[in-house]
Amino acid sequence: MSERSWFRSLYWRIAVGFVAFLAVLLTVQAAVFLWLAARETSESRTRTPFGQAALVASDLGTALETEPALDIQRWLRNQYGDAIHPVAVVLPDNQVFVSHAGVELPVPLVEAAQRRLRMARRLPGDPAGRPPGGPFPGRPPGEPGGRGMRQPMAGIALVVSGGRVVAAVVALVGPVLPGLLRSYGPWLLAIALGLTLLGTGLAALVIFRPAHRRLRQLEDAARRFGSGDTASRAPDAGGDEISAVARAFNQMAGDLAARANALRESDQARRQLLADVSHELRTPLTAIRGYLETLSMSELDIDEARRVRYVSVALEEADRLERIVGDLLDLARLDAGAFQLEMNVVEVADLFRRVADRHEKEASARGVQIRAEVGPGAESVRGDAGRLEQALQNVAANALRHARSGGLIHLRSTRRAGDVVLAVHDSGEGIAPEHLERIFDRFYKGDHARGGEGRGSGLGLSIVKAIVEGHGGRVTARSTPGVETVFELALPAAEHQAPDA
Repeated sequence: MSERSWFRSLYWRIAVGFVAFLAVLLTVQAAVFLWLAARETSESRTRTPFGQAALVASDLGTALETEPALDIQRWLRNQYGDAIHPVAVVLPDNQVFVSHAGVELPVPLVEAAQRRLRMARRLPGDPAGRPPGGPFPGRPPGEPGGRGMRQPMAGIALVVSGGRVVAAVVALVGPVLPGLLRSYGPWLLAIALGLTLLGTGLAALVIFRPAHRRLRQLEDAARRFGSGDTASRAPDAGGDEISAVARAFNQMAGDLAARANALRESDQARRQLLADVSHELRTPLTAIRGYLETLSMSELDIDEARRVRYVSVALEEADRLERIVGDLLDLARLDAGAFQLEMNVVEVADLFRRVADRHEKEASARGVQIRAEVGPGAESVRGDAGRLEQALQNVAANALRHARSGGLIHLRSTRRAGDVVLAVHDSGEGIAPEHLERIFDRFYKGDHARGGEGRGSGLGLSIVKAIVEGHGGRVTARSTPGVETVFELALPAAEHQAPDA
């Protein structure tokens, strides 16, 4: 599996995307807040505390002339409850009304406002609240300089209604931030919610929608594959986790499809094997039964010569039946890996000699010569001597069965790279190309193509293939019709074979 780059990872793309989204959101909110703060600070700097107090005092005086029974507290909250700086109204009877909930007017400012009210009633002057002492923005007059006591900046103005002073307004100049939060907090919250919704929508479209679409494609491919469409595959382009899952799914689907095809082929081969076995066993059984029934008929007058011939044919068919059953058992063991190979160094000359001895009588009767040749470097192989001899015997018997009278069977060993090739040449009629590729199939007989009698079981070459492959080798065949046929058993040389377990 190839290593994925971190920047292609879906995890990192989502993480970086959300970090960027939060950064943009916070930046926009901070910019809006700073802009509001700068604007309000600019406005508050252009307005003095006394000017603020005079403005509120003028508005309150007008309201009292219109409605003498005015609820000052409610009016103050409605008119100036959202202002940046709080203001307070002090009555002569010591009642204090503050525009902002939770804000208390400091006692020194209350006392200063009371002194202004008493002074305004005692001294002649402007009824608007500017006695001969003049306005006093900043620290109220008569108050100590602080010496460690820091009072807020304030401005005091008198409220005139009906030609008389009825109250004093105190305008505080405190920190800007609390006022900003009170005034613009709801707007900032609304902007944050709007940006969050907008950012979430953009993130869903840019980050999650492509991933969602690809996951749906993967789900659809999995559903189609589950419903029987073994060719279904998911798009696996890209380098993120979804692509890795899609590639894993495609690999799994390919493996499962290959296994399903193998199972179908195996089932078809099994059915064909059963049909072939039934056919091959039925032929000798039918012959044996027919001859035995004939011999058992007491009403038939069968002479001794005919009886001996019938018995001889029945015995031949029984031998053939035994060979077929034996070949089937051998092939079943070879396919199941239930046979044990006794691995040793096997001399090729000894193998050739035993094969020639086994077929010498039949070869002489047919006028066929058997010749053996061991090439340099091909004197030995490592394997099971009995199984290797069985394989060579089957190939030699097949060659002898199809060799012409006066022909030649040549047993030869040669060295080819790390293998020793045991070859069996025969000068028979050859094998037609359409039969050559199927001669190692079970029960396949190309005897009619070679002019033979068709007396084999059709399993000999399949057994040869299983034995050779069990030794880690391979078997091949080539043929020139009318000239020769060559079977080659390529086996690992003795020095390249693994030692016994």
